[in-house]
Amino acid sequence: MKKFLIALLAFVCVCGVARADKYTIDRDQLPEPAREMLTKYFPKAKIGMIKVDRHLLKKTDYDVKLVNGTKIEFNNAGKWTSVDCKTRQVPDGLVMKSIRNYVAKNGNGAFIVKVEKKLKGYEIELSDGVEMKFNLLGKLTHVEVDD
Repeated sequence: MKKFLIALLAFVCVCGVARADKYTIDRDQLPEPAREMLTKYFPKAKIGMIKVDRHLLKKTDYDVKLVNGTKIEFNNAGKWTSVDCKTRQVPDGLVMKSIRNYVAKNGNGAFIVKVEKKLKGYEIELSDGVEMKFNLLGKLTHVEVDD
């Protein structure tokens, strides 16, 4: 029983060490696609913090916070999964043209401030608080309005 408890404690310690997060501002810690995306869509923005989140199965996520408050999440391959510009407009190139067109036509002057890639499509948030879900083809599937 004592050996089992020691082995269990050792396993928990190893898991804790393997999951340790690392914080940096070194752009070179990001995968190449993430660096390219930042250069293309946020060329003048300065990095405030990069959180390198390592998981047990060698999967790593990257959370980047820019000095202007924008938060960008990248997956293990360096592809963005979420862009939250707070009160600023998300760069047009990050949002499908069909979604941009729908928002321009039906958004009552609001613009996209947040976009998330999900398995089944995209979730966006507009500057007026309206949240919309689109499928992978860019067709609207759900609208949620804050009261």
